[in-house]
Amino acid sequence: MSVNGARGARTVVLWDIDNTLLYTGGAGALGMTRAFHDLYGIADGFAAVEFSGRTDTAIFRDAARAHGLPGAEDGELARFIDHYVDHLGRALREVRGSLMPGVGEALAALAAQDDVVQALGTGNFRQGAALKLAHYGIDGFFPGTPGGFGEDDEAREQVIRVAIERVAGNGAGARVVVIGDTPHDITAAKANGAVAIGVASGRNGVDELAGFGADAVFEDLRDTRRLLAAVRGAAR
Repeated sequence: MSVNGARGARTVVLWDIDNTLLYTGGAGALGMTRAFHDLYGIADGFAAVEFSGRTDTAIFRDAARAHGLPGAEDGELARFIDHYVDHLGRALREVRGSLMPGVGEALAALAAQDDVVQALGTGNFRQGAALKLAHYGIDGFFPGTPGGFGEDDEAREQVIRVAIERVAGNGAGARVVVIGDTPHDITAAKANGAVAIGVASGRNGVDELAGFGADAVFEDLRDTRRLLAAVRGAAR
């Protein structure tokens, strides 16, 4: 189903990207570090900044504040994004990453469901997300790169709110499912009344994700049948 048909879909699935759909081998952090150095002459500018589960806007602004730089202005954020995207494209070709286990099959299985639409609920900047999906060959599952992105807001729950509004209107009548690997994904889903599916493919284990309120948790996504059941609400 196309995004234009999402408002009639019974289920909207919002995917996180890093360590849920794919692993870039650190290309994102490398691209950000190089862009920061280009703009401000500071090497390893993100050394003290936490990346996992956070939006790219929050990551950039934390680094800017740490170094006394003007990172809060939208114009400065846009300037950083332009530099970052340029570096990210090169970094993706330099390092080795992969799709996470079972992702290709999971995306194909969900795409085959007539009443399901897939989109993104990610902390990545939109252009960075598009580059990553294209590099790993899964951009065809997200035509037009729909959803919510890192430049929409610093807060993850607001990114998910924006994604729901863009893809499913106010979400009324649709089952919205968020799939991600960090507690931020789980809490952002619950804050928006969405179903939270955790995947322990990043730094956080099954028990930890369950403890944050995930409705279902997977070690990885190789059990396609169980994932489809969880998306439908038939399994935990």
